[in-house]
Amino acid sequence: MSKFALTVTCPSTRGIVAAIATFLAEQGCNITDSSQFDDFETGNFFMRVSFQSETGASLDGLQEQFAATAKGFGMDYAFHDEAEKMKVVIMVSRFGHCLNDLLYRWRIGALPIDIVAVISNHMDYQKVVVNHDIPFHNIRVTKENKPQAEARIMEVVEETGADLIVLARYMQILSDEMCQKMSGRIINIHHSFLPSFKGANPYKQAFERGVKLIGATSHYVTADLDEGPIIEQDTVRVTHAQSPEDYVSLGRDVEAQVLARAIHAHIHRRVFLNGNKTVVFPASPGSYASERMG
Repeated sequence: MSKFALTVTCPSTRGIVAAIATFLAEQGCNITDSSQFDDFETGNFFMRVSFQSETGASLDGLQEQFAATAKGFGMDYAFHDEAEKMKVVIMVSRFGHCLNDLLYRWRIGALPIDIVAVISNHMDYQKVVVNHDIPFHNIRVTKENKPQAEARIMEVVEETGADLIVLARYMQILSDEMCQKMSGRIINIHHSFLPSFKGANPYKQAFERGVKLIGATSHYVTADLDEGPIIEQDTVRVTHAQSPEDYVSLGRDVEAQVLARAIHAHIHRRVFLNGNKTVVFPASPGSYASERMG
């Protein structure tokens, strides 16, 4: 049986859930997982439904047949084939912990994506990427060639048909034009502390202030640097006995985990933009399962 997901955003009103459930039942589909959220502040409604087609319903057929139901509620909706892997371009500079973590999760099937390219402004990870049979593109970036370099990046994205760009510690600021063109399709990761430290060597600054929590934040990229809608966050506790180098190592681990979780949520269509925020639904049963152990 084919496994599909339906994502819906619309103004909140009575009868939405009933209409969706009725439609799927009439199409011979069995709902296996469902999440919904009413935002009373904005009046928006969000829903994600996983279901199986028991009578051979097709994705295109469902999309077409659902139009009448959707129109009555002003829905923005899409049907997705859960077996189809999202095409992803990963971008990295000289910190490779997130890249290596993503490659491992991809290799064992824990992160069901199709990595169509890795782009870097350095050559540090060419060998590891090529050894995974993934195309590697070295696109150097300087003040003088930045527009041309970004144009080449977009060429790679368009040529590969990538649906998502992951900034796995890519240490270059993207232009407003690229952020707008790829709105909701670029995910970034960065450290986060309380209090906040900007500039060079934030981990050393955190150590000098006696920070007790090191965190990481993964978010969609917007023109406002590091201020896009947040998808995932986490923290790890540190003590007075740990060194600045310990802070860096612990921060590296939490960054990799948070980025992987954010990507997992996005590729399974669990993330909905809600103004400057996101609605992130829980994972469906079985979606974390790996094809193999290692």
